[in-house]
Amino acid sequence: MNMRLNVLVSAYACSPYHGSEPGVGWGWVNAIAQHHNVWVITDAIHKADIEKTIAEDPERYKNVRFFYIPRTRWLILEKIWPPAYQSTYSLWEREAYKLGRDLHEKINFDLVHRITFVSFRKPGFLWRLDIPFVWGPIGGLENTPWRFLPMMGAYGCLYFLCRNIINFFQKMFLTGPKRAFKKASGNIIAATEGIRKEILRWYGEDSSVICEIGPPAVIESNYSKRAEGEVLRISWSGHYLPGKALPLLLKALALLPEEIKWTLDILGHGPCAGKWKKLAERLGLAEHCQWHGWVARNEAVRIIHESHIFVITSLKDLTSTVLLEALSQGVPVICPDHCGFSNVVTAECGIKVPIVSPAQFVADLCKAIKQLAEDEKRRCELAVGALRRITDFSWGEKAQIVDEIYRNALKKTIY
Repeated sequence: MNMRLNVLVSAYACSPYHGSEPGVGWGWVNAIAQHHNVWVITDAIHKADIEKTIAEDPERYKNVRFFYIPRTRWLILEKIWPPAYQSTYSLWEREAYKLGRDLHEKINFDLVHRITFVSFRKPGFLWRLDIPFVWGPIGGLENTPWRFLPMMGAYGCLYFLCRNIINFFQKMFLTGPKRAFKKASGNIIAATEGIRKEILRWYGEDSSVICEIGPPAVIESNYSKRAEGEVLRISWSGHYLPGKALPLLLKALALLPEEIKWTLDILGHGPCAGKWKKLAERLGLAEHCQWHGWVARNEAVRIIHESHIFVITSLKDLTSTVLLEALSQGVPVICPDHCGFSNVVTAECGIKVPIVSPAQFVADLCKAIKQLAEDEKRRCELAVGALRRITDFSWGEKAQIVDEIYRNALKKTIY
């Protein structure tokens, strides 16, 4: 049995009660602690949640120690000029480096692992320590498909256009990521295959691909069956933002033959709600759509479980949490063939739709929905496949792969 290593972890975003980046940080910290002793530097904003969880099960977290650094928050300035957030975050990273350096002098860590934020843009400064540096999961390098920008509306088009351009210049000129990638050479974790290719292209370093998220706590053992003549229940979930691109699904549903009866459960909330509801009305789909708004996670998972198909239309993501939630409920997934979806969805659990142009995507999405609506046997096969596929993304699997990366990093240092 391998001896437990002493690992310093930087996880700015880390919380047992939140999804997105904080959920990624929490999941990875717990995975690493399965095999190693962990010292975690994190933002103080989730301290109460973390301490409450540890107090409820101290034995489980006996190998994890948390150190909290508060981030200065210029709340008013950040509302007026959101990029101000990056300045205060950089200050937090410098404080984290000072704390990490002091801890290293006392503990003599075997290695340091940078987890969150997942973005490649700000790798922090802990890579400067004189020990092996592991970085990842990493995201943010891929662009939003250029041809899809016009269909996002004026704001969405401008936002993602600017993001694509800024992304190019940041990959080209930012020195922090270049130095961090060089230090982490061979010890890099990409969140998706697309990110792996971007890292290799821009920084000349290969990486291991590990999905940044894990499955939900509850995984069903069965799936919803559809009786002959029953209405096809479709579900979609996400923030109502241009990049989530729900209009692509609405336009695809408008193309379905009249004999296919369907309903669409739409979960989430956001600024595009009014515009999207008006689009559904113009397309004559309003009576088939139920807008649930924001609901508690357990309720959202229940609605997804009762669906026959789960559809993703996001044009900019790593691996959406709702994707694994759908698979965990035995629901076949139809999604774009890009981002983290390409790595997760296989022919045994769903259908990936190529990303070429908006018109092509809408037509192919309609075709995929029609195919599963008319072939219940095939839909059931994919549902069974979804329940098999979710087991490939357990935190135990990630913990084992990360342990191998750590051991290899130490071998390179020794030899």
